[in-house]
Amino acid sequence: MESRTCEHCGVSINLLRAGARFCSPKCRVYASRKPVLPAEMTGKDRWVRRNKRKMPLTVDGRNASSTDPVTWSTHAAAKTSKAGAGLGFVLGAGVGCIDLDHCFIDGELADWAQDVVDRAPSTYMEVSQSGEGLHIFGFLAEGPGRNIRRDGRNVEFYSVGRYIAVTGDRFDGSPSKLADLTELVTSLS
Repeated sequence: MESRTCEHCGVSINLLRAGARFCSPKCRVYASRKPVLPAEMTGKDRWVRRNKRKMPLTVDGRNASSTDPVTWSTHAAAKTSKAGAGLGFVLGAGVGCIDLDHCFIDGELADWAQDVVDRAPSTYMEVSQSGEGLHIFGFLAEGPGRNIRRDGRNVEFYSVGRYIAVTGDRFDGSPSKLADLTELVTSLS
C-alpha cells in the first residue's frame, strides 16, 4: 500500500478513504486559506526550524545539521515548534531547489529571472525570506551544487547537503506540486 499523507499537515491518512487529501476538515479549511506546500515535501521527514540568520535548528531549538537526519523532523512537528523564526527543508531524497538571489527589482522580477521562470516546468515556487529572491523547488537527482554568478545574475542550485529556508509565500500562483527540474538545471549550467 502506498503511503499517503495530508496535503496540509503531512500526517498519515492511509486509514481514510482512498480519495482523501486531508486528515480532517480543519486541515482542508486551513489549506484553502493558506498556500499549501507540496505533499512531496511535507510528507518527508526532512524539516528543521531556522533562526533569523537562516541557521538550521531542531524542533527543540538546538543546532541542526543539513547532513544529519537525527536533527530533522516531520513537517507537522517543525510547523508547530516555537523554536527559531520559521521553517527550513533539508534538500535530498530527490528534492532540490534552484535559488535565484536578488532577482526582484522594485517588486518586479528581473528579466533574467523571468526567463528562468518561463523555462521552468509547472512546479512550486516561493519568494525567499528576504523578499528579494525566488526558490524553485522540484525533483533533482542528488549531486554537487552549483553557484552561477555572471552578468548580474546569481543562480544557485542544490539537491543534497543543504537546507533552504521555506516561507510558504507562493510565487505567482505556482502549483502545490513538484516537477522535474533536470532539464532546467542543465540549461542553466
